[in-house]
Amino acid sequence: MNDDMRSPDDDKRLAAEAAVAEVGEGMLIGLGTGSTAAHAIQAIGRAGMAIDAVATSEASARLARQVGIKVVDFARVDRVDLTIDGVDEIDDGFRAIKGAGGAMLREKIVAAASDRMVVIADGSKKVAAIGGARLPVEVVPFATAYVSAALRSMFCAVHLRDGGKTLTDNGNIVLDCMGAHTDDWDRLAGWLSTVPGVVGHGLFLSEIDAAYISALGIVTRLERRLASR
Repeated sequence: MNDDMRSPDDDKRLAAEAAVAEVGEGMLIGLGTGSTAAHAIQAIGRAGMAIDAVATSEASARLARQVGIKVVDFARVDRVDLTIDGVDEIDDGFRAIKGAGGAMLREKIVAAASDRMVVIADGSKKVAAIGGARLPVEVVPFATAYVSAALRSMFCAVHLRDGGKTLTDNGNIVLDCMGAHTDDWDRLAGWLSTVPGVVGHGLFLSEIDAAYISALGIVTRLERRLASR
């Protein structure tokens, strides 16, 4: 395909297909959420391997079943072999922002249970420093006004996604935050966890083990060179 005709979606698909090479027979696979993760789900389905999967959203579970993947209830799972998911941004330190699809809490839980997490993306998602993408924060509806006010002390702008009409699969609202007043992401993640009413956020700072990034049809695998997370 001519580079001028290539779309970001083409690169998402290529990255997904490369990452799916890590999937082996008999594995329990974590399936991410969003348009990029959907490419991975479809590629796993085409491969026809005997695997089980847990899904980070109802949408991903539906797609997985449609392509012939057996989906099991994560509530009965304590360990996952490999999770494949997308990212909204990722930097050289494997710090990432996720959650444009609103599944960041379930994605983080599944990532924590996984022996290995790989992410897939087109080249536009690879950045020198995270913070350009909106940071989603999942909040129980009861605490919407209180948490919104608290978050404004740390961000330039805080918006209720879709005016509160769109809820996560957990029945919560999403606050999209822009312009963090700090680039100390560990400190910010720690602070978010102390705000009553916040149940999850899209900062993935230590969960990712590898990234498959496709730009202009060329896929690069980046590996976190650490013995453990």
